[in-house]
Amino acid sequence: MESAAGNPNYIMVPSAGAPAAVEPQSQLPPAVTSTHNCKRNLFSFPRRPALRVTSEFDSESAVFFHKISCKLLDSLAKFKFSFNHSGKGDISEPQISFVSKHLSLHYDLEDHNALVKTSLDVGPRLQLTAAHDVKAQQGEVTMLANFAHPGYSLQLSTPVPSVGLPKATLRFPLGEVSLQEKEEEEVKSLLSVSGILKGQFLNGVCSAQYKDEEVKLRYCYKDDEMSFLPILSLPSNAPSFAFKRRFGPSDKLSYWYNCDSNYWSAVYKRTYGKDFKFKAGYDSEVRLGWASLWVGDEGGKAKTAPMQMKVQFMLQVPQDDIKSSILMFRIKKRWDF
Repeated sequence: MESAAGNPNYIMVPSAGAPAAVEPQSQLPPAVTSTHNCKRNLFSFPRRPALRVTSEFDSESAVFFHKISCKLLDSLAKFKFSFNHSGKGDISEPQISFVSKHLSLHYDLEDHNALVKTSLDVGPRLQLTAAHDVKAQQGEVTMLANFAHPGYSLQLSTPVPSVGLPKATLRFPLGEVSLQEKEEEEVKSLLSVSGILKGQFLNGVCSAQYKDEEVKLRYCYKDDEMSFLPILSLPSNAPSFAFKRRFGPSDKLSYWYNCDSNYWSAVYKRTYGKDFKFKAGYDSEVRLGWASLWVGDEGGKAKTAPMQMKVQFMLQVPQDDIKSSILMFRIKKRWDF
């Protein structure tokens, strides 16, 4: 058996009345280790925030759009710098933006104007938002109160400086109703009412919308293969309807017809996975046929597209002058540094 003297890590349990053996110290004192860590933290530098550069070109306007952005303060805020430039190198509309959860600042370097927006959660169900245009000295203040019952809320909004009563909007599960004061030539102030009501009816959704003394009645039926949407406007009694037919997971045809003006439009769409889409259509009102090809999600961001790039090609063919057909394209590319 190894003796206590031969084992430097051995701790002797003292007997009654005997002094305890002293535990041996480690080879590196704690003070030395702590000093080494302090020196390492002292000379460490914070990581550079990741830069994101997005460039977009539209052949119709022949203008490039560039945006440089980065996240700051552990992603609590975002800094953006954007500008346009033409093929001749002329720079226009340069803007600087600082965006966070409760405050955003947009500054136009050309107009020397700033737009400030802020939002504040006063309580669990009350939110205040405000926007102010520094150069125009105008803005808007909005208060949104969510009731304890889900689906019910009240919103009050007023311009600054105030010119009358605030606009009030009451939202509930079956729609919403808005009250707003308007000024007419004959009457100083007039209370305007608008709103929408909706509900289930015959395996579909029926809605009635009232605005500017006009009522639109809509009925929407939709299943896995077909959707049908008739619309009736009152008091003009102008009917119209939309029809969509899905032939498979990747093919869909949409058709819209206005019975009052006899104008109609049709769109055929076919998708190839989530990154490729082909669309073709015709609009009788402008007498124009068109076709477009998307590489990348049409409604998504360049981040999720192949090689972080979205491309769209569009061909427009006027019915009255086929020789003046135009081929346009749009490219959006993103780089991460």
